Amino acid sequence: MPERSALITGTGMSVPDRVLTNLELEKMVDTSDEWITTRTGIRERRVAGEGDSLSQYCIEAAKRSFEAAGVGPQDIDLVILATVTPDMPIPATACTIQHQLGCGKAAAFDMAAGCSGFIYAQSVAKQFLLTGRCLHVLVIGAELLSKFVDWKDRATCVLFADGAGAVVMSAGETPRGVLSSAMYTDGSMFDFIYMPGGGAIHPPNDKKTLEQHLPFIRMKGNETFKMAVRSMEEVCREVLDHAGLSTDDVDWLVPHQANQRIISAVGTRLRIPDERCYVNIDRYGNTSAASIPIALDEGVRTGKITEGDIVLMTAFGAGLTWAASVVRW
Repeated sequence: MPERSALITGTGMSVPDRVLTNLELEKMVDTSDEWITTRTGIRERRVAGEGDSLSQYCIEAAKRSFEAAGVGPQDIDLVILATVTPDMPIPATACTIQHQLGCGKAAAFDMAAGCSGFIYAQSVAKQFLLTGRCLHVLVIGAELLSKFVDWKDRATCVLFADGAGAVVMSAGETPRGVLSSAMYTDGSMFDFIYMPGGGAIHPPNDKKTLEQHLPFIRMKGNETFKMAVRSMEEVCREVLDHAGLSTDDVDWLVPHQANQRIISAVGTRLRIPDERCYVNIDRYGNTSAASIPIALDEGVRTGKITEGDIVLMTAFGAGLTWAASVVRW
């Protein structure tokens, strides 16, 4: 009998209507369109409204993935949300999503693995599908990062943006599905990308937390860049080797949309040409855990990613974490 596999059967995305351009940012902070574009590849990004919640974008993306997969909320056995910007600390935002979607029989939880969160969540979902515990898992990567940046810090406010991407993963049979995946963490570099305030160390009820601007994202850009390129290349080669594939077999590299220079460097090291590397950072900015599922949905709906394609995904983020997976679509 065919071997059991974890398939991606439907994709969906949702982003805010509000577009924030580099020219607008020039009026808000000491920066320029040329500097942002040259350093990051970002020309514009989507920004949520003041009263928007993360869950509203997750729900819309999930509904679109249900429609694409041909499943209903009652079919979902598990909901996993990858995010570092939940609606609130307690309870998990996945619980709100489970309820509002009507996934009554599904367990639900959040995962915090930074920009690697979607691949981390995908890897966990795969285990539940392969063991037979679940038939359909909803995996969402979503962030409202604009609510957690210091708009006076030009090193971070030009990068981060908002949105949600979702996939339905279903139990199926080879040769399609997730062929291999790998996840890594090095907590010794936690302060490369972090938000020091708002947790138990610097709680919200401590006035110094706000006075010292602690509840905002901080990042060591140069150090992160070097680590990201090397780690993403290595983990990509690992999952390809485990799947018995080479970079020549890859139809699409779908990387986390962190920075155009990082994407280009990883593609060059893997010898995957630009035309086989999916890039949309110029239009959406860095949406962290949402970036890969947003790119997947765009790729599928525009007809670029088609059945049988070998899709290589990789990400690097806060933790530090990094991960990759290779899928036969």
